Amino acid sequence: MDRRIICFSHARNLLGDGLGTLSDGLARRVEVDLRALAAFRIALGTLLLADLARRARNLTAFYTDAGVLPRSALFADYSDVYSLHAVSGEAWVQVLLFLVAGAFALAMVVGYRTRVATLVSWLLLVSLHVRNPMVINGGDVLLRVLLFWAIFLPLGERWAIDARRLTRERSTVASVATMAVLLQMVLMYVTNAVHKTSGEMWLNGEAVVYVFSLDQFTFLLGNYLEESHALLELFTHLWISLLLLSPLLVLLTGVRRAVLASLFVGMHLGMLLTLRIDLFPLVVVAGFVPFYPPVVWDALSTLASRLGLTDDLRRRLERLERLEDVVPDVSAPTRALHLARGRVLFSTILPYVFLVLVVLSSAQSLGYTQVPDHGETALDATKMDQHWRMFAPEPLQTDGWYVVPARLENGSEVDAFHGSQVDWDRPPSVEKTYPTARWRKYLSNVWSTDNENHREYFGDYLCDRWNRQHETDVENLTLYYVRQPSEPYNETEPIYDVELHEHECAGVETAPADR
Repeated sequence: MDRRIICFSHARNLLGDGLGTLSDGLARRVEVDLRALAAFRIALGTLLLADLARRARNLTAFYTDAGVLPRSALFADYSDVYSLHAVSGEAWVQVLLFLVAGAFALAMVVGYRTRVATLVSWLLLVSLHVRNPMVINGGDVLLRVLLFWAIFLPLGERWAIDARRLTRERSTVASVATMAVLLQMVLMYVTNAVHKTSGEMWLNGEAVVYVFSLDQFTFLLGNYLEESHALLELFTHLWISLLLLSPLLVLLTGVRRAVLASLFVGMHLGMLLTLRIDLFPLVVVAGFVPFYPPVVWDALSTLASRLGLTDDLRRRLERLERLEDVVPDVSAPTRALHLARGRVLFSTILPYVFLVLVVLSSAQSLGYTQVPDHGETALDATKMDQHWRMFAPEPLQTDGWYVVPARLENGSEVDAFHGSQVDWDRPPSVEKTYPTARWRKYLSNVWSTDNENHREYFGDYLCDRWNRQHETDVENLTLYYVRQPSEPYNETEPIYDVELHEHECAGVETAPADR
């Protein structure tokens, strides 16, 4: 009997030791340095400000009733419109909302009321995305989901105004939220890798060659790499290998994790200098900041000290934290009690539920499973459903640009989109025919057969814009997409004119005050 008790006790101890080792191993892999979270917060806030500034260039075109998607069309085409930006179609309302969003993004940067600032920034970003789904790209989706996970993270414990009010001393944090923000990046890469390997080009080395043959995407250094097929084939194999190795981002720790993360960061910085894909590379770089372990931040602190930057940075941080003294603390004891009671729900249960749903959503996009109906509702309401098909299963194999010949009342003809004479020849730079990367995204969606109704809206917008800015009105216009098959390994590429839409401008109302 005594021997049985001893054996049972020994087995229980072994099981306990095993579970403890497993728990410690998991904690090491999901813990994040608080300095990394502070840098992550600053990066997200800065990206929000940059995103708002870039969108503001086309504020009227994309977010008002005078643009390509007036609210009447938005409500008719999309059933789940819950957007503060859709309350009014006036430009001044959008400007006001942009300014409010900018104020909360700035609060994130300096770390003032960080959780509230992050939550409101996410809500306003979702509202902005819902206002015009036709201009949303992969970088927008990633920024949105990273901002969602950031709500549950202690972003204000370092390098923030909020840090002055905190008494808890710790250097790292391991939680469901840190696990979620790390897994989010890995899920993006794993999902994209599965999509890419279902095609042939990413496996035979041709994919990046075809990407760089698309003049609508390449700029800066990308224009000089188009003919370097051997180098681009090497990058194809390197990139697909990194995607397949992406699970190691959460399995590795310490310096090895930092090295692998740096390889991904380096590849995306290369994209920033070669491909016109808006803020996507910088959003990805921000998403990698939490992967850098304490050893990296310690090394950076040592380097800053050697360069004589430590004292200056410390003074600036202390000055930032002292700002809390001039802002009254409006929190009351009852409010603190409610927050304490809801802490477990907010910091553990909610991120855990959404992490499971996001994993299921990624698996569903690959055809492996189905998200339950209630889960679909939650993902749709928070805009956390994900697909990650960037350049997958194969990159585009057709370049293209738009020509919009318009007949004026005096019988002359102009290009209503570019505001110039109609030119059917291939432009010197296809990339420059699109005013911004967001315009290219919008027009690529207009080209899709699923969005034929948007061609009507686009025609209305072009008629109205021209008639408001010129004395001679447009009578009618025709929307053409001039497509050129991408054949990087051949010398000649034929050009085809594809008529998408004929549009009569007679029914378009133009505000007299704008004439």
